[in-house]
Amino acid sequence: MKKKILLTKEGLEDLKEEYDVIKNKKRPYAVKRLATAKSLGDLSENSEYSAAIEELTFIDGRIDELEDILRYVEVVSVPKKAMSTVQIGSQVTVRENGNKDMFHIVGEWEANPRDKKISHTSPLGIALMGKKKGEKVEVDAPMGKVAYQIVEVK
Repeated sequence: MKKKILLTKEGLEDLKEEYDVIKNKKRPYAVKRLATAKSLGDLSENSEYSAAIEELTFIDGRIDELEDILRYVEVVSVPKKAMSTVQIGSQVTVRENGNKDMFHIVGEWEANPRDKKISHTSPLGIALMGKKKGEKVEVDAPMGKVAYQIVEVK
């Protein structure tokens, strides 16, 4: 049996939307592009045909990946009373060297550090999981240990 893939409700909605767009819009367009390129003749020197095959292969791979994720997904819902501790779905404000930062703890497949969404399996995510407001955690980073204090958990 395959391991469950943990996602927040929002993460699941995002993946379902991506699946819908890829399967019902991008793939049909790629198939049409391939057919058009194929009709141009000599496939051995047809760069449009090669590009269309590559695009369709990528799209089909992503569809397979999303179907696999959606098959094993487990949506994590956190009761409000349990939000005193950091869990998947928590928004955590931390202080590090006088600077405040807010992170949203999410499942691995929806992590996006640019959007401050960090996986519960990342070094910082692991350190924060189960902790409460006021607690301190240390994380090994390439530049050395970084100490964070939890300011707020929502």
